[in-house]
Amino acid sequence: MTDALPDPVTFPMPRATDRPFDPAPELTRRSAEAPVSRVRLWDGTTPWLVTRYDDVRAVLADPRAGVDVAEPGFPHTNAVSKARDARMKTLMQMDAPEHTAHRRLLTADFMIRKMEALRPRIQRIVDDLIDDLLAGPNPADLVRAVALPVPSLVICELLGVPYADRAFFQRAAAELVMDEGDPARALAAAEELNAYLEALVAAKSDDPGDDVLSRLAVEQYRTGAMTLTEISTMGQLLLVAGHDTTANMIALGTAALLAHPDQLAAVRDGDPALVANAVEELLRYLSITHTEARRVAREDLQVGGTTIRAGEGIVVVKSTANRDPSAFPDPGVLDVRRAVRHHVAFGFGAHQCLGQSLARVELQVVYGTLFRRVPTLAAAVPLEELAFKQQAVFYGVRELPVTW
Repeated sequence: MTDALPDPVTFPMPRATDRPFDPAPELTRRSAEAPVSRVRLWDGTTPWLVTRYDDVRAVLADPRAGVDVAEPGFPHTNAVSKARDARMKTLMQMDAPEHTAHRRLLTADFMIRKMEALRPRIQRIVDDLIDDLLAGPNPADLVRAVALPVPSLVICELLGVPYADRAFFQRAAAELVMDEGDPARALAAAEELNAYLEALVAAKSDDPGDDVLSRLAVEQYRTGAMTLTEISTMGQLLLVAGHDTTANMIALGTAALLAHPDQLAAVRDGDPALVANAVEELLRYLSITHTEARRVAREDLQVGGTTIRAGEGIVVVKSTANRDPSAFPDPGVLDVRRAVRHHVAFGFGAHQCLGQSLARVELQVVYGTLFRRVPTLAAAVPLEELAFKQQAVFYGVRELPVTW
């Protein structure tokens, strides 16, 4: 079977400029014609590409597919990614039992019930930002006005990071999530952010508040169970991922709805249940993790009839899994009424996104409020003029000019 596979092409692949919400055309083609095939990375390595829904879920749930970036066969998408992964050993780079122990430290902080309790506070944040948007210049950039500040404010309050320092950590985060740039700059940003968080955790150990970093400082640092560096690295993942992913989803989801007026009208006029369903459909439809999930085989695996040998890298493509017609009829159609809770936008298995319940609440509040309060919201520039983040860990738009 291997001899019949197409020649490796370079990954990641650009999305089509005339279909910016769809997976890269080559990924879609491979999913249809060669669902398990080789791709070529920047360093000449050729990991396996897994594209179909059932195979993606199987790999993500298989403990034999590890996430240890130190393994020689682990697929680093570029030099920045390799440098970043080597510097930051977070939950994303840990296998069991280490992953299990570290994730358990945070599970209670991100339980559905606790995230739902934040809904009134998130609602106030969104309403205040929309007030400011409506009082400001028209047109405006929705990324700066709403998409970025909502998750930044929320994750800062949850972790206990001063929102006044947002310019600093947003700049550092931008260096860490861009996949095109200087590895030295990414490492410097990681070091700078870690030093900031170490000092913050140390201060919270002396004077704790009611937040995640204070709890870790008291329960883990004071007792000697974790070092300042370990806690700050954990905090860095939560801070960066907690605002960048949701910010991109808010902006990209809004752009998608503006491009589909019938779907926007359904969200604007819908009840909370429909809005919640729309969030799931947008997560499926957009699949913003541009560099996808990456694994390395710890043992020989059979995936879709293909043998992946121990030590070989695997790129697990959630975007095509979420467009697999065997799991989602008419997958290229945005339909906010369809039932799609089985999507894999948040991953699957032991490494499924820890913050997914928080992201859901934030997205539900934003989409459920923005179009209701600004019913005339419209794109201020044509879709083809938007600048999309083709060279980043998380796909999105750099700016989203809107008018009303």
